[in-house]
Amino acid sequence: MTTIPVSWYLIVSALLFTIGTIGVLVRRNPLIIFMSIELMLNAVNLAFVTLSSYLDSADGQIFVFIVLTVAAAEVVVGLAIIVSIFRTRRNIDVDEMNLLRG
Repeated sequence: MTTIPVSWYLIVSALLFTIGTIGVLVRRNPLIIFMSIELMLNAVNLAFVTLSSYLDSADGQIFVFIVLTVAAAEVVVGLAIIVSIFRTRRNIDVDEMNLLRG
Protein backbone atom coordinates (compact mmCIF):
# COMPACT_ATOMS: atom_id res chain seq x y z
CA MET A 1 0.00 0.00 0.00
CA THR A 2 1.38 3.39 -0.93
CA THR A 3 1.32 6.39 1.34
CA ILE A 4 0.29 9.86 0.30
CA PRO A 5 3.23 12.30 0.33
CA VAL A 6 3.25 15.15 2.84
CA SER A 7 3.36 17.68 0.01
CA TRP A 8 -0.11 16.63 -1.18
CA TYR A 9 -1.60 17.30 2.25
CA LEU A 10 0.06 20.70 2.34
CA ILE A 11 -1.21 21.50 -1.17
CA VAL A 12 -4.76 20.58 -0.16
CA SER A 13 -4.36 22.70 2.96
CA ALA A 14 -3.16 25.67 0.90
CA LEU A 15 -6.06 25.25 -1.55
CA LEU A 16 -8.60 25.14 1.27
CA PHE A 17 -7.05 28.24 2.84
CA THR A 18 -7.16 30.03 -0.51
CA ILE A 19 -10.82 29.12 -1.03
CA GLY A 20 -11.61 30.41 2.46
CA THR A 21 -9.74 33.65 1.83
CA ILE A 22 -11.61 34.22 -1.43
CA GLY A 23 -14.88 33.56 0.39
CA VAL A 24 -14.05 36.16 3.04
CA LEU A 25 -13.02 38.77 0.48
CA VAL A 26 -15.77 38.25 -2.11
CA ARG A 27 -18.96 37.28 -0.26
CA ARG A 28 -21.14 39.79 1.63
CA ASN A 29 -23.29 37.39 3.65
CA PRO A 30 -21.98 37.10 7.24
CA LEU A 31 -22.86 33.40 7.40
CA ILE A 32 -20.80 32.66 4.29
CA ILE A 33 -17.95 34.79 5.62
CA PHE A 34 -18.16 32.91 8.91
CA MET A 35 -18.06 29.54 7.13
CA SER A 36 -15.08 30.74 5.07
CA ILE A 37 -13.19 31.66 8.23
CA GLU A 38 -13.92 28.20 9.63
CA LEU A 39 -12.64 26.67 6.39
CA MET A 40 -9.43 28.66 6.78
CA LEU A 41 -9.07 27.42 10.38
CA ASN A 42 -9.53 23.82 9.27
CA ALA A 43 -6.95 24.28 6.51
CA VAL A 44 -4.42 25.43 9.08
CA ASN A 45 -5.38 22.50 11.31
CA LEU A 46 -4.73 20.11 8.42
CA ALA A 47 -1.28 21.63 7.94
CA PHE A 48 -0.55 21.32 11.67
CA VAL A 49 -1.58 17.65 11.77
CA THR A 50 0.38 16.90 8.60
CA LEU A 51 3.58 18.47 9.85
CA SER A 52 3.09 16.93 13.29
CA SER A 53 2.78 13.49 11.73
CA TYR A 54 5.77 14.10 9.46
CA LEU A 55 7.97 15.21 12.36
CA ASP A 56 6.74 12.41 14.67
CA SER A 57 5.63 14.92 17.28
CA ALA A 58 2.32 15.27 19.07
CA ASP A 59 2.68 19.03 19.53
CA GLY A 60 0.78 19.91 16.36
CA GLN A 61 -2.05 17.55 17.20
CA ILE A 62 -2.38 19.01 20.69
CA PHE A 63 -2.44 22.50 19.21
CA VAL A 64 -5.17 21.43 16.77
CA PHE A 65 -7.25 20.16 19.69
CA ILE A 66 -6.92 23.55 21.40
CA VAL A 67 -7.77 25.40 18.16
CA LEU A 68 -10.87 23.23 17.63
CA THR A 69 -12.02 23.96 21.18
CA VAL A 70 -11.62 27.70 20.68
CA ALA A 71 -13.29 27.46 17.25
CA ALA A 72 -16.33 25.78 18.80
CA ALA A 73 -16.69 28.69 21.22
CA GLU A 74 -16.19 31.10 18.31
CA VAL A 75 -19.02 29.45 16.39
CA VAL A 76 -21.40 29.85 19.32
CA VAL A 77 -20.57 33.51 19.88
CA GLY A 78 -20.44 34.38 16.17
CA LEU A 79 -23.77 32.79 15.34
CA ALA A 80 -25.38 34.43 18.37
CA ILE A 81 -24.17 37.83 17.16
CA ILE A 82 -25.40 37.19 13.62
CA VAL A 83 -28.84 36.06 14.87
CA SER A 84 -29.07 39.09 17.16
CA ILE A 85 -28.23 41.47 14.32
CA PHE A 86 -30.78 39.76 12.07
CA ARG A 87 -33.50 40.07 14.71
CA THR A 88 -32.92 43.79 15.19
CA ARG A 89 -32.31 44.83 11.57
CA ARG A 90 -34.06 42.07 9.54
CA ASN A 91 -31.06 42.11 7.20
CA ILE A 92 -27.64 40.52 7.42
CA ASP A 93 -25.97 42.02 4.36
CA VAL A 94 -22.53 43.27 5.37
CA ASP A 95 -22.64 46.28 3.05
CA GLU A 96 -25.94 47.53 4.46
CA MET A 97 -25.03 46.78 8.05
CA ASN A 98 -23.05 49.60 9.64
CA LEU A 99 -23.32 49.43 13.41
CA LEU A 100 -21.26 52.59 13.91
CA ARG A 101 -24.07 54.71 12.47
CA GLY A 102 -25.99 55.24 15.71
